Amino acid sequence: GTEPGRTQGASMLGTPDPELAATMGFSGFGKKARTFDLEAMFEQTRRTAVERSRKVLGKKCERSLLLHSKTCFDLLPQGDVRSSSAKGPTEDTDDDDDDDEEFIGPPLPPGFKDSDDDNDNDDTEEEDNNPVKKIPDSHEITLQHGTKTVSALGLDPSGARLITGGYDYDVKFWDFAGMDASLQAFRSLQPCECHQIKSLQYSSTGDVILVVSGNSQAKVLDRDGFPVMECIKGDQYIVDMTNTKGHTAMLNSGCWHPKIKEEFLTCSNDGTVRTWDVNNEKKHKSVFKPRSVQGKRVIPTTCTYSRDGKLIAAGCQDGSIQIWDRNMSVSPFHCRQAHASGTDTSCLTFSYDGTVLASRGGDDTLKIWDIRQFKKPLNSADGLPSFFPMTDCCFSPDDKILVTGTSVKKGGGSGKLFFFYRETFQKLYEIEVTDASVVRCLWHPKLNQIMVGTGNGLAKVYYDPVKSQRGAKLCVVKTKRKERQAETLTQDYIITPHALPMFREPRQRSTRKQLEKDRLDPMKSHKPEPPVAGAGRGGRVGTHGVTLSSYIVKNIALDKTDDSNPREAILRHAKEAEENPYWVAPAYAK
Repeated sequence: GTEPGRTQGASMLGTPDPELAATMGFSGFGKKARTFDLEAMFEQTRRTAVERSRKVLGKKCERSLLLHSKTCFDLLPQGDVRSSSAKGPTEDTDDDDDDDEEFIGPPLPPGFKDSDDDNDNDDTEEEDNNPVKKIPDSHEITLQHGTKTVSALGLDPSGARLITGGYDYDVKFWDFAGMDASLQAFRSLQPCECHQIKSLQYSSTGDVILVVSGNSQAKVLDRDGFPVMECIKGDQYIVDMTNTKGHTAMLNSGCWHPKIKEEFLTCSNDGTVRTWDVNNEKKHKSVFKPRSVQGKRVIPTTCTYSRDGKLIAAGCQDGSIQIWDRNMSVSPFHCRQAHASGTDTSCLTFSYDGTVLASRGGDDTLKIWDIRQFKKPLNSADGLPSFFPMTDCCFSPDDKILVTGTSVKKGGGSGKLFFFYRETFQKLYEIEVTDASVVRCLWHPKLNQIMVGTGNGLAKVYYDPVKSQRGAKLCVVKTKRKERQAETLTQDYIITPHALPMFREPRQRSTRKQLEKDRLDPMKSHKPEPPVAGAGRGGRVGTHGVTLSSYIVKNIALDKTDDSNPREAILRHAKEAEENPYWVAPAYAK
């Protein structure tokens, strides 16, 4: 009884029905599965690899032997060379094969590589000898911040976003990657209400922004402009500024620590320079008090960290530059007559190598100092007018050029950007920026682009398509987006899922089609009647009707009296009052 069943099962498994195979879609239905011996495969692979490496080694050895024999033949007399060069045909072909493996194509002409390298070297040498070629100014774009002075510029470390701040209290955010050729800011805000923006700077990581304005409290915003912290205001009734928790007067400047991402620095008209921690807004970290020769309080107008963050420098109103160790509050070295007394030193900046300090004075000078010999400047340039307390100076990314802007009076010519050679202070180059003062300048090392803030509300970006990276190059190539008017004209579609079918609106397929339908509808595309001028007509009441009440309403606000001269207006009644006394005189007559 079991045998037929077993055979039937075996036939079902072993020899399949072709129709079943076709319907199931199996081509190899019922074939025996292959078995793989992995160990054998690995062994075979290993052997092949060993054989190949042996062959390669053998060829290398042959080649070195041949080279060695060739050198030996060269050293032999000529006759011997001739006889020994008659090699066997096998050797010869082997050598040729090896050569074919090593060099593909015809041999290079003699001195080819050298000439190419020389050309590259010549170009770089020429650029080194002529630093003007490194200035990226062949192209420019103009960002319209507003109409008032752009007094602050900031670029994040990667160079993706630019922020501008001005005398119009606005801070605008520009995203080079997201912007098109219309060059519109993606966000505008007033973080400090009605206070002029003095300084803007991204932290070393680029995730927060320091905003220094005309009030006494610095603010920190995140990348999108939302507040992170606000410094505390000090008590202005305490005499000793060390005992107040924050600044008590208007801020002048501020900057981030180059290495510690949570620390920043501010200076103020209360005569102090303070360091802060982003995580502690209740009190400053430390206070530095600049002092004059007589030991009196003096106002710092600008402040900065050195590149390694160990030193803090401040330019003061008595013309001095004072430098402190970040960990000590006593000023270790200072230069008393750095600039003219009573002028605002508007900028201090350290070179990238950290040995040199550049200062931009309100006395129309630009000076460069070696902080190890701080008594007199290494070089100075004058005749650079500056009318703003935040006129900038900055170093080029290769540290060889120093850049600053000049101020002009209205209608007094163009504001310029001057480039000086750091070693000799020779004027290399100048750019006429606009017919207003050049206030801020910033040369970003990664982008190799120069940003300039001007007195008439522009932020200009100078770049070179070859030497510069990203930045302005990204947004110039994008075309302006066309505004789709269809979206603005059509009404919103109201979704009412529980309404009766007769009241339910049909779902809109596309706004453009809907607009074309509406245009054909005489009711929807009917132009509204213009307002009636004069008397009413066609069943419509005029703007000022013919009734008495409308006449009174029309004339009620029209006061015919002239109040331009109040004295005459009062004396107008004086003569009448003298001739015909009615109110005052009769009362006192009895």
